[in-house]
Amino acid sequence: MSTVITAKEIESIIVKGGDPRSLPSGAVLTPSAKDALRDYVDAHRGPVATVAPSSIPAKPLTSKSSKAELEAYFDSPEALALKEQLCDIGRRLWQREYVDGNGGNIAIRVGEDIALCTPTLVSKGFMKPADMCLVDFDGNQLAGAKRRTSEILMHLQIMKRQPKAVATCHCHPPYSTGFAVAGVLPPTCMIPEFEVFASVAIAPYRTPGTPEMGQLVGDLVDKHNTILMANHGVVSWSHNNVEDAYFKMEILEAYCRTILVTAQLGVPAKTMSAPQLQDLLKIKQSLGIPDPRHGLKECELCDNAEWRPGVACVLPGRPESTVGLDADAEKTVQAITDQILAQMK
Repeated sequence: MSTVITAKEIESIIVKGGDPRSLPSGAVLTPSAKDALRDYVDAHRGPVATVAPSSIPAKPLTSKSSKAELEAYFDSPEALALKEQLCDIGRRLWQREYVDGNGGNIAIRVGEDIALCTPTLVSKGFMKPADMCLVDFDGNQLAGAKRRTSEILMHLQIMKRQPKAVATCHCHPPYSTGFAVAGVLPPTCMIPEFEVFASVAIAPYRTPGTPEMGQLVGDLVDKHNTILMANHGVVSWSHNNVEDAYFKMEILEAYCRTILVTAQLGVPAKTMSAPQLQDLLKIKQSLGIPDPRHGLKECELCDNAEWRPGVACVLPGRPESTVGLDADAEKTVQAITDQILAQMK
């Protein structure tokens, strides 16, 4: 039978100098005990920590763990800290207008095949820790009062296909989504932060929330950490923490906005040289961030032929296109001009 912990028992542990976070495995907390424990955690946490792989419980949890173990973790201080961070990232997405209505969703891996995620039909700007959900990698909900996000299958496909992924973030930032709707990849070789921290690809459109959508995104996450979802939005993953997954969105959105402004200035954009890009890719590789250009020769690194208007690679030795005159055409035009002038006389 599970041990029931009351608020008075939490207070007694604190008075005696103990740590109420060290409770018996499988202990059940009364609502008032949860409040007392939350107050203690808030008072002793200090600055909000980032979610690192060490946030996964010391005792590995899986979808096969007992219901009591899963619920104990779901109600634990460790899980509460992650839930609060999901709320924090949700607020940032909403405040920056990367989501509208109840759009967007976020997830954090917390076990071999389980994850915490945001709920469906709740604005990302107004979520509470109590709204969060625990799911297995098949999308089955294991804990949580609200229903899990309808797009969880996409997040889970990323985590299945990319073992390094500890957190995922999906939203609809307008400039980045504009590229996704147009089916155009942002050009490269322009801004260092984008080259180092993001690796972008486009996944074809499928109905959001379907296994097909998750599959198409999952096919790309081996070498890309930021995926433009055609006619939909963007999803990113991080091998560090949920805040880092969110950072990918800020970096991509600022980049897309900047290059669109650049395209309106009436002059060709100045791009990096291949050696300069190679330096950035070395930094990227040292950080453990994937990129399909790792290992390529300099002459293969920077090609923006698909981008318009006017962005070209500055690789040395690449011939520039020139426009010449057609001598025969010039003679024909001159002859016609002479005839017209003669008739006018």
